[in-house]
Amino acid sequence: MLKKVSENRVFSGQHLQYEHSSKTVNCNMRFAIFLPDNASDDNPVPALYWLSGLTCTDENFMQKAGALKKAAELGIAIIAPDTSPRGSSVADNDSYDLGQGAGFYLNATQAPWAEHYKMFDYINEELPSLIEQHFPVSSKRAISGHSMGGHGALVIGLSNPDRYRSISAFSPICHPSICPWGEKAFSHYLGTDKQLWQQYDATELLRKHKSELSILIDQGDKDSFLAEQLYPEHLTAAAKSNDSPLTLRMQKGYDHSYYFIASFIDEHLDFHAQHLLN
Repeated sequence: MLKKVSENRVFSGQHLQYEHSSKTVNCNMRFAIFLPDNASDDNPVPALYWLSGLTCTDENFMQKAGALKKAAELGIAIIAPDTSPRGSSVADNDSYDLGQGAGFYLNATQAPWAEHYKMFDYINEELPSLIEQHFPVSSKRAISGHSMGGHGALVIGLSNPDRYRSISAFSPICHPSICPWGEKAFSHYLGTDKQLWQQYDATELLRKHKSELSILIDQGDKDSFLAEQLYPEHLTAAAKSNDSPLTLRMQKGYDHSYYFIASFIDEHLDFHAQHLLN
């Protein structure tokens, strides 16, 4: 059952927020959706699924990225889910990079996280099914995200090339198995067997299998997390090893913020439109 939280007219379309009870993560979840005016039952539009980063909710991208005008012009829906399960019964941690707000878009296997933290399946299966059932949105999907969400977009897209047309990311965590954010999250959510981590590591996935999807990544060279957490050079090396279609653009002077995302989001939407609208 969908419950509308808010509705706003914006750039020849509607921005809407909904809550629903999720069977996958066993709690109430919230998502935002932008529907351009050309969307109708007779004309379902393709969709970009946007995954946000640590500490974020469905609101960060919709309010800060400046993506909705371009999406309206292209006739593309945008769906922005929350970054984790939430609620008083959902396991949490005082750290910003573990627990609520830090779901890492995986299916947790360890207690106490496994009961709710099934974000991989929620994003990949339950949410698109819900969207396509209740809104004039087609099954033509692309996926993108920022930081932890960039990691999620890469892993979900690479693992499910039949469900998505293209992948992009801003400042993604490219090799989480060897960075502090990823090591902390994976050890708690998945346990200590690092072989099990590789299914949620974009660099390891790309090393093993050539990508069937085009990938665009933007990374700021003034990003304070670049050297310790992100490792885009590892991902590009993996792509080169099997000629996967990946473009990494190092953007001079840009940091990790939404100012960076807002500067290049139109180009990402144009990139996805080439695959969604053809």
